[in-house]
Amino acid sequence: MSAQKKADQGNLLRSFTPYVEKEGEEYMNDKQVDHFTNILKQWKQELMEEVDRTVNHMQDEAANFPDPADRASQEEEFSLELRTRDRERKLIRKIDKTLTRIEEEDYGFCDSCGVEIGVRRLEARPTATLCIDCKTLAEIKEKQLGQ
Repeated sequence: MSAQKKADQGNLLRSFTPYVEKEGEEYMNDKQVDHFTNILKQWKQELMEEVDRTVNHMQDEAANFPDPADRASQEEEFSLELRTRDRERKLIRKIDKTLTRIEEEDYGFCDSCGVEIGVRRLEARPTATLCIDCKTLAEIKEKQLGQ
């Protein structure tokens, strides 16, 4: 993958303005919901555009190299790109589920304990479904079961 593509991927979802909370403001009010809806839709759009770029790149760059090493290098590059796109495809599904949660007015609250996840955590991870405490506990349990 080219250095430019890596830089472009690093720029996904970096162009939003952080939400400024006002004192006494209700959590997940209309402004906050709009803020996160816009972030998620923009993120999804950027991912979809990246998928299109990959398809075009693979079509443009596909060549039948006579040298087996060149052919293997190209196949490895395409394989890496396809794995990345597969992860992004799964992320798009997660974004769609999150947008559904917003429509159902269930967004921003921990699936495990029901407390507010928090605006800053959601800006860092807009698809988060657990508060930081429950996520930390889940990761500790996962490590214990994995060892």
